[in-house]
Amino acid sequence: MRFFGLKSCDTCRKALKSLRAAGHDPEVIDVRDDGLPTADLNRIIAAFGAAAVNRASATWRSLSDAEKAMPVKDLLQAHPTLLKRPVIDAEGLTQGWKADVQSKFLGT
Repeated sequence: MRFFGLKSCDTCRKALKSLRAAGHDPEVIDVRDDGLPTADLNRIIAAFGAAAVNRASATWRSLSDAEKAMPVKDLLQAHPTLLKRPVIDAEGLTQGWKADVQSKFLGT
């Protein structure tokens, strides 16, 4: 299991705590510190398209209109913290930490 997120993200911290409590040992990729490898970025975009970008974030709000108009891949390469997170890579990709994702990994 690979976990793409941010150390400073409350949702990511909650998700990691729950996953570990359920017996998972995810490999954590902090997109700010570790970056977002191109192969992983391509898979994420193939799975989620434009929804891979968190348009509710402070980073998004600080972008110029020209930056907001960039292709998703270019935007996420330039600003990896815009990734809607967490993205969990385990038997396919999931995004976010809503009930459906929690159910898949926690059995709740």
